[in-house]
Amino acid sequence: MLSKEIAGIDEVGKGALFGPVFAGAVILDKYSASFLIKAGLKDSKKLSSKKRAALVPLIKERAISCALGQASAREIDMLGIRKATEKAMLRAVHRLKPQPVLLLIDGSLPLRLWEGHQKTLVKGEEKSAAIAAASVLAKVRRDELIKQLAKQYPFYGLETNAGYGTSFHRRALIQKGSTELHREKFLSKIKSIEYQFSLHHAEKSRTNC
Repeated sequence: MLSKEIAGIDEVGKGALFGPVFAGAVILDKYSASFLIKAGLKDSKKLSSKKRAALVPLIKERAISCALGQASAREIDMLGIRKATEKAMLRAVHRLKPQPVLLLIDGSLPLRLWEGHQKTLVKGEEKSAAIAAASVLAKVRRDELIKQLAKQYPFYGLETNAGYGTSFHRRALIQKGSTELHREKFLSKIKSIEYQFSLHHAEKSRTNC
């Protein structure tokens, strides 16, 4: 199978409390893959934000094709995170030209909506340059979007936490409530924990009286 027929796929933002989940899809030939690896491409989580940003134009220049897809917080609430992530992946794949014959998907879960050939790769960013490139593109774009949205929603520390559930973000949710871009299904556990804490605190106060 030719390298131009194989696409690497990865998602970003699956575990966040706020905003969309993004997916990247990248097709690389072996020469471009080698070039990008020498330029520093690897698991996006092991790269600084500055290095990821520097890799984006190189990936776009060297890739046979690359694309992004996303699924909104509302889609995540309606469909569940796995199906919404699959939607984002499929949207990215459908934007590739040419269409791939084989998908290499980071992780252990297959893309159920894809009718063609696919292969899952645990720690795929370490095994496939195309998957690593897809992750970099998706993470940089999602981070950019969340930083833009942080100006509109300034109370949650989004510019630094990228929508993930840091202690600051969780405290802000308890104090300020959620926004229309928060994932309500994800927040239900936080609300439940806070409710249990309130009950415990109230009971303790009564005991101390």
